[in-house]
Formats: sequence, C-alpha cells, structure tokens
Amino acid sequence: MGFWKSLFSTSDAALPKTTEADGSSAQGVMVGNSRIFFSTDREIDLYELEELCDAVGWSRRPLRKVKKAIQFSFLVVSMWEQKGASKRLVGFSRATSDHAFNATIWDVVIHPDFQSKGLGKALMRQMIKKLRSEDISNITLFADPQVVEFYRGLGFMQDPEGIKGMFWYPD
Repeated sequence: MGFWKSLFSTSDAALPKTTEADGSSAQGVMVGNSRIFFSTDREIDLYELEELCDAVGWSRRPLRKVKKAIQFSFLVVSMWEQKGASKRLVGFSRATSDHAFNATIWDVVIHPDFQSKGLGKALMRQMIKKLRSEDISNITLFADPQVVEFYRGLGFMQDPEGIKGMFWYPD
C-alpha cells in the first residue's frame, strides 16, 4: 500500500482546479511565465499530437489508427501550455481498461522543453488518480529502457511477484 500512499501524500494544491472557456475542467500550475494545465475533457488535434511525438523522436503512426486508439481509450489526459491566448499540447497519455480491475497506461509523452520539471510525474499522478477514482486496482505500463527509472520512482515495479508479460505478434 506504500505505493498508493506515496502518490497521494502530496497535496493537489499545486494543481488547482480551473474551468476552461469551453466549460471543460482542468488542473493547472505555473511554470515560468506559462500556465500548464492538465485536462481529460479536451479534444486532441491529431496533428498537434503527431508534432509532440515527433519532438521526442517517436516513429510516426497512421493518424486514423491514432484517432481510433484515442477514441477507444478508457482515459486520456493531455497537458497544455497556455501563454496569453495561445495554447499548445506539451504532454499526453492514455489508458485502456477492462473498466473493473485492470488498466494499462500507453503513450506517455512530454515535450522535451518541458521534461525534467516534474511535469511527467504530475501527468502520471493525474493518470493514476483518475484510474484509482474509477476503482481500478491493477495499473500496468510498458516502458522503454531509458525511462524505467522514471517509472520506478513513481512506484512501478518490473515483474512484480514474478509475473512475466507475454506477447504475440503476427509473422
């Protein structure tokens, strides 16, 4: 239980609730002269998401499939920078779920300009908090080797209790 306690022992005061002009709810924090806010209600511009993924060097995926993945995700959390009247997508994550016990987090991406500022951790906390509020108790993810330590710092473990993932790929 230490994992969950550590995620929620910090106050959400750093991420005050706000209401956007379009009526969606969001949580935000100031970083420099920008307001960064997280949203679960915002439509994602697929071209903006593609630019964000390009910025971190991810391989391009067909936009029709990305749209479908987002559409069928259980949860989508996006992170936005607002400077004056302009807004841009600077972080994104999504989760799939069986709506009862399990969820898997996918596609966690933070623009390089916003990395190492605690925003990736804040994005993950938002994901976990929302999943836990839906009574999801088993949260998994897949991580590239270079980010394993980041997720370990959030309490994720590799192969807990000797569980080994298995994969099937078409020939």
